Amino acid sequence: MNKAVDGENGQLLRLSGFSHESFVDGPGIRVVVFVQGCKNACEHCHNPESWDTSGGEEYTVREVIKMIKDAAGTVRRKNHAAAGLCMPAVARDTRKKEFQGVTFSGGEPFLQAGALVKIATAIKRTGLDITVYTGYTYEDLTLRADKDTQALLALSDYLIDGLYINKLRDIGLKFRGSKNQRIIDMNATRNTGQVVEFM
Repeated sequence: MNKAVDGENGQLLRLSGFSHESFVDGPGIRVVVFVQGCKNACEHCHNPESWDTSGGEEYTVREVIKMIKDAAGTVRRKNHAAAGLCMPAVARDTRKKEFQGVTFSGGEPFLQAGALVKIATAIKRTGLDITVYTGYTYEDLTLRADKDTQALLALSDYLIDGLYINKLRDIGLKFRGSKNQRIIDMNATRNTGQVVEFM
């Protein structure tokens, strides 16, 4: 792919992976963007391959927005013909309304907040919500002066915050791995002026 920068949508970001459909990375059915680069190095991290800031692959903002829109707007059907089943051919089946949102995971999303702000801005126009995983706490992030961090917080509907701490691991928790991590309802938090947990 041509990675030439062509304005804001040509800004580059590094990804470690991309999931077209997930039920475990936030509320509802979600597209997941796994960013590359993390300085936390949590013990027993689920994605240690995402730590290296020079790893992964580079994409433009424009490319990632298209990937998300394609994933959220198309059903990927199994190849029934290969299984010997007679099924009518279906090229595309719009299901945008079934997807609730997009999740930024990692890696550490706030290391590439500027590019993610542009992606989140475009995606929210489609009616999808934004969930962000971070090793930082909400309180730490609110103290940062940089505009990209504050803009990404402002665009987030859910923030799953805190380091993964293996000794606090709890497989019964939804959308997170250890008991210290919170799912913060960012819209309710902004409305009330205090942290409101989603569940």
